[in-house]
Amino acid sequence: MNHRCSAFRHPATGQVLPWYLNVDGEVTNHHVAPTLSTNDTELELQAVLAGQVIGQVVNLSATPHIRAGRLVPLLLQHMTEHIGVHIYYGSRSAQPRRARAFIDLAIERLKGSPAHVLSSKELAQAAKALRRTRPAA
Repeated sequence: MNHRCSAFRHPATGQVLPWYLNVDGEVTNHHVAPTLSTNDTELELQAVLAGQVIGQVVNLSATPHIRAGRLVPLLLQHMTEHIGVHIYYGSRSAQPRRARAFIDLAIERLKGSPAHVLSSKELAQAAKALRRTRPAA
């Protein structure tokens, strides 16, 4: 069965990035033939929410929509955790105190935060909800 998929397009190179999947404990790259490719994560999320494509969406964006039942996780057995949230800044030696304060605050608020990260149990429950609503084949 073919699905309409989205893929992220690297903003600097224009290269369409693969989906990253966990296969037997290893992170593998899987290239999809995307119906939509964009370097705008919000646009990709909106296309997924509208039911236009299936996408690999970052946890920070997906969490509130999964909790609200607007987004259903698929392929949980292939989910990876290899990509994290990164904060980029200039030289540490010339770093203003306000920049360091922001970095420290962001780390404190985001690291392991249940507001932004779904537990395995929550993901499984959301995926199970899909199976309950689909008609038997």
